[in-house]
Amino acid sequence: MTATYNATSEVLAAIDRSQDEARHKLFDFLSIPSVSAQPEHAEDCAAAARWLAHEFASVGFTTELRQTPGHPIVIGHYAGPEGADAAALPHFLFYGHYDVQPADPLELWDSPPFEPQMKPGPHGPRVVARGAVDDKGQVASFLWACRAWHKTTGSLPIRITLLLEGEEEVGSANLEAFIAANKSLLKADVALISDTGMWDRTTPALTTRLRGLVYTQIDLVGPDKDLHSGMYGGAALNPINALTRILGALHDDKGRVQIPGFYQGVDDLPPALAKQWGGLGFDEGAMLSSIGLTAASGETGRTALERMWSRPTADLNGIWGGYTGVGAKTVIASHAHAKLSFRLVGRQDPAAIMAGLKQFLDARTPPGAQITVQDFGGNPAVEVSTDGPFIAAAEEALTDEYGKAPVLMGCGGSIPVVGTLKTQLGLDTILMGFGLDDDQVHSPNEKFEWSCYLGGARSHARLLAKLAELG
Repeated sequence: MTATYNATSEVLAAIDRSQDEARHKLFDFLSIPSVSAQPEHAEDCAAAARWLAHEFASVGFTTELRQTPGHPIVIGHYAGPEGADAAALPHFLFYGHYDVQPADPLELWDSPPFEPQMKPGPHGPRVVARGAVDDKGQVASFLWACRAWHKTTGSLPIRITLLLEGEEEVGSANLEAFIAANKSLLKADVALISDTGMWDRTTPALTTRLRGLVYTQIDLVGPDKDLHSGMYGGAALNPINALTRILGALHDDKGRVQIPGFYQGVDDLPPALAKQWGGLGFDEGAMLSSIGLTAASGETGRTALERMWSRPTADLNGIWGGYTGVGAKTVIASHAHAKLSFRLVGRQDPAAIMAGLKQFLDARTPPGAQITVQDFGGNPAVEVSTDGPFIAAAEEALTDEYGKAPVLMGCGGSIPVVGTLKTQLGLDTILMGFGLDDDQVHSPNEKFEWSCYLGGARSHARLLAKLAELG
């Protein structure tokens, strides 16, 4: 253990000395516009995959690109330090993604999204670029830790497999089939993902709850053509009126979703966990103020952290139909459309949610209208085990780095691969991320605090040592 501790100290010093190099590496990665949703960026996605394969190969991994019907997957393997008994070493699978969201609207960026900048912030410098924190910066922080170990000791202390995809931002359409077809290739003891956040800038966190997701589009059709509202208004069905009336009934006046069976599988928080969350000192007013709001919303009788981490939601993400251009056009549109997403918790079943939605819509569809529902897929919620030596190693690594124990927190978002890794490979996942709530993920001026990037690299370096000690 003493030898490992001494090596860790040297590795951490190497990370601190190599910050200029790490910045250049990160900027190279962020400069690649790997937008998976846009076909014109397919070659950029391939370039980002090649960049990762090259960089991890430079620190001792055997890497390869595996083609999929979409964007390539990067696979990497590190067999452990030379001369070590590989079978006695822990083996973990590191998952990340190199694709990013579209940068639109470009006019709201203070600097070009794929020309990364180091800018001053209230707590020190920050990197501003699309993908800075989601997820290129967090993947690069792990790469930085591996580079420091390799330069300092000539090797990495444990066995590692890499699984880096390029379709996370568009639903990972090809990932589950790839994992199912390559179980032996991806065999490991535990998975590690850095695509989550910290409690705050100086307090680390391990995420233990992820909400699931169901995403749909609702299309309502009325008359067979657009109509003049003066000639037909009051006599003909207006699809936009009908759809908005239906969707306005999604919630009652207490914020509860009115879809049949929606709360089946939703449990109240265990008292101990509710007490822990209550003791975190979360300032709901400050959170609302930071996004330009003054009043809370959502399910009444629940705390803000409960509403964001442990309660299900139904949210309209877009609604359109008819004329939306400049000036007036008095038309009754023949079609109306809406995008609707559900965040799931506990044992909620995505298929049951879809069935309940269709029942809710059928009961409210007016005569003469036709409603169809497009199902864009979904995944159940995930609760990560907080027991066992691997999660304990992560807690120790973060405690050593930040001088305080990590918060065991929930996350309102979804990371479907966590469930896939459990069902397909039997792997529990350590969710150890370094983003902050104000990083503007998916928004203009996305950023990653330099202190979080550096802390992420140092924490990953410490985790490698802690896992090696388990061997």
